[in-house]
Amino acid sequence: QVQLVESGGGLVQPGGSLRLSCAASGSIFSIYGTGWYRQATGKQRELVAVITKGGFTDYGDSVKGRFTISRDNAKNTVYLQMNSLKHEDAAVYYCYCGGVWGQGTLVTVSS
Repeated sequence: QVQLVESGGGLVQPGGSLRLSCAASGSIFSIYGTGWYRQATGKQRELVAVITKGGFTDYGDSVKGRFTISRDNAKNTVYLQMNSLKHEDAAVYYCYCGGVWGQGTLVTVSS
């Protein structure tokens, strides 16, 4: 079974940037669309961004204009560039593709 591994989370100040990576153990991203989700403490998991296998992208309203999802098929990796981070962006961020979830990476936004 394909595995997804997220990385790139960490502590960032408000207004800062992070780039998350989701690496797959196989060529799954060219077969299925991929989504980045996040779950903050005490809240439900929500969709942040999605990229279809054809490259179409879409974003949750709260991150439009600040986050960018992209994909490198040669590296079997999907990225989430996060700019102008806010306190409310703090959460565990998960990658999802083809029925598989990654383990998540924690993003903390604090001054």
